[in-house]
Amino acid sequence: MKDKTKKRKWNWAQILAIFVLVTLVVSMVYATVNLITAPSGNVPEGQQTKGDYSLMLMQCVLGVVVLFLPSIISKKMKFVIPNAMYIVFIVFLYCAIYLGEVRSFYYLIPNWDTILHTFSGAMLGGLGFSIVSLLNNDERVTLSMSPVFVALFACSFAVFLGVFWEFYEFAADSFGMNMQKTMLEDGTMLQGHAAVADTMGDLFVDFLGAFVISIVGYFSIRKNKKWMKNFEFKKIDEEAK
Repeated sequence: MKDKTKKRKWNWAQILAIFVLVTLVVSMVYATVNLITAPSGNVPEGQQTKGDYSLMLMQCVLGVVVLFLPSIISKKMKFVIPNAMYIVFIVFLYCAIYLGEVRSFYYLIPNWDTILHTFSGAMLGGLGFSIVSLLNNDERVTLSMSPVFVALFACSFAVFLGVFWEFYEFAADSFGMNMQKTMLEDGTMLQGHAAVADTMGDLFVDFLGAFVISIVGYFSIRKNKKWMKNFEFKKIDEEAK
């Protein structure tokens, strides 16, 4: 009798997503407990405050929501997100929220925030290319864009989302957070140029990452490189063919 058992193919994107989800949920519990038990007012230097745990909890909740967002949007819009792009997204989410916020890599690792903003600029630039590709494959949309315009759109799209993120950080800081790093760990408020250095630095590296991926994408389109298809969205009806 032949063994009809098939080897199960591991979906690494789903495995990573579950792993990140578990770490974020555990971190939410950790942040909530410490938010309740942390002392109010001034604390010894190096010890986290209620504000730190509030930010940690907010970021973890946002991370869980964002983790499910691609799946929700893709089902509603009826397209498939390639595993390669989803894995890149999950890794970024893990590095930004769990390692950065929960494990304090933003303070422990020099330029961790700069590295992530550069990476996110490139990732969002790639997302811009994928959106154009999805529209090009939609029969209801008639587009005829040159490679230059596609690259320009991808770069602009990434920078726009980078600006939107800075709006989010500014709004969060209105509630006593320190996402824009306008305050030192000892509570000292920065003034003048130093107060906006973090925001402007973030926007610059967002643009840098987006610009680099836009240049790479431009030449890939010109040379008709097939590797970009690994990061392109595909309509569900195309997948069924």
